Amino acid sequence: MWVATPVRIPEQVPFSQGTDVAPEQAPVVRKRHINWALKAILPIGAVLLNGLLLFVLVSLSLAEGERHVVVAVAAAGAFVICVAVIMVLSVSFRRPMVELQDKIARLRLGDMDVSVSFANRNDEVGDLGRDFNDMVGQLKASREEIQRLHQTQMSRAEHFATLGELATGLAHEIRNPLAGIAGVIEIVSRDLPPNSPARSVIKDAKEEALQINRILTELLDTARPRPPQFRVSDICLTAEHAVMFARQQAVTKRITIEMEVTGDIPPVVHDPNQVNQVLLNLLLNAIQSMDKPGAIRVSLEADGDDVLIAVTDEGKGIPPENLPNIFRPFFTTKGHGTGLGLSLARRTVEAHGGQIDVTSEVGKGSRFEIRLPIVREKQAAV
Repeated sequence: MWVATPVRIPEQVPFSQGTDVAPEQAPVVRKRHINWALKAILPIGAVLLNGLLLFVLVSLSLAEGERHVVVAVAAAGAFVICVAVIMVLSVSFRRPMVELQDKIARLRLGDMDVSVSFANRNDEVGDLGRDFNDMVGQLKASREEIQRLHQTQMSRAEHFATLGELATGLAHEIRNPLAGIAGVIEIVSRDLPPNSPARSVIKDAKEEALQINRILTELLDTARPRPPQFRVSDICLTAEHAVMFARQQAVTKRITIEMEVTGDIPPVVHDPNQVNQVLLNLLLNAIQSMDKPGAIRVSLEADGDDVLIAVTDEGKGIPPENLPNIFRPFFTTKGHGTGLGLSLARRTVEAHGGQIDVTSEVGKGSRFEIRLPIVREKQAAV
């Protein structure tokens, strides 16, 4: 016996649309299958039929009239047994299975308030019902948590967007008078006598003005990032420029910066200015993390389809509890700075189709690794 049992499911509220009502769902049509009653009655009927045949053979010694009566009674008994078994199976198993199928279909369409009514039975079917209800409860709790996190992330995104607009406006308003102040300081410094004690003050003022300008630049880059200007270029040359500039900053702390290129590295599609800024940021952070003389190593090598750039220092290292947060905007463990440098670095690397990772050990130093895709010949030709 082959059957198909379509079940119409009421309209549900989809997760992605909040409280909006979803359009009417199409009926759920289950796959055709052999009816459960036929599957159950076939083996029972076969056993009873064999028993009846055996009973007929045994009753051949009886008179013909008596034998017909005995066979009729036996056949009626077998029929009653089959009907009783089917009714028991129908009440005990068919109804729970049909209910479970309907509830699973509703659950598939997003109804998290479903539950089966046979969960209070004290048997295996009841265990199945209790497990199903527990699973639905966990799914409902998980969906509510996802909704809560989604709302939190949306609120945070709106908050950062507002802050970005505010930071952009403030940065533009501050940079204009700051440029005028820096110009005045430069003019005043020219007119001061060579041995004037005010020269040291002027020097500090110029450095503070440059620091403010750098902070404003980072805020503007965070609020309105500039898209990379990609071109095929020598990544080793880009790294050399960053190392050359960082060496000037490291001289006073007696820190050496070593650069090593392993093997032949083909050209890489990248924005030299942005990648140079990323490497320079990592090198300056490495210099600031070292309280005593030491070495910073910059290594480049081809690794499969990527070029691997590593910056390793001998500084204080990063505590394990801070490692997950160092790439977050405005997170910093320094007494100064905005905490935007590493955030901008990660965004730049990801805009290049690469990734940046860090490993660190307190008291021994840190290692930042940047992976950028290598340009293949067919890509370079395009």
